[in-house]
Amino acid sequence: MEERLYDLIFICRPDTPEADVDKIISTLEHAAGEKQTKIEKTEKWGRKRMAYRVHKLREGYYVYMSLRTTHGELVKELERRLKVADPVIKYLTVRLDEELKRQAKLKAHRERRAARRPRKAGATGTAPGGSEQAVASS
Repeated sequence: MEERLYDLIFICRPDTPEADVDKIISTLEHAAGEKQTKIEKTEKWGRKRMAYRVHKLREGYYVYMSLRTTHGELVKELERRLKVADPVIKYLTVRLDEELKRQAKLKAHRERRAARRPRKAGATGTAPGGSEQAVASS
């Protein structure tokens, strides 16, 4: 089965104690461990102002997690656990490997198009020694 890369961001209520945030993180890590997946990175971004109100709140405690897994069901399980956690007011999961594949495909397409473009005849370049040289056109 193919390995997938996910980013998970969740926002807790701003008055959530640090111990409760750590408990949510450990719950998610435990769920990942059950599927033989290790969470690669966890960052606590702290209390930040949100772009818009969520449940009448203007601030939230942000947490970022990055994980790599071969189990698609794991993400559904993590989202289910976030949905039932009382301090969590919002969460977002993004699958990155599809976007990275799309970017690589676009880059390869651009390179193929650039290789097919005719180069301008009669172009000149300057050699490092300062003398003029005719650049070969293809």
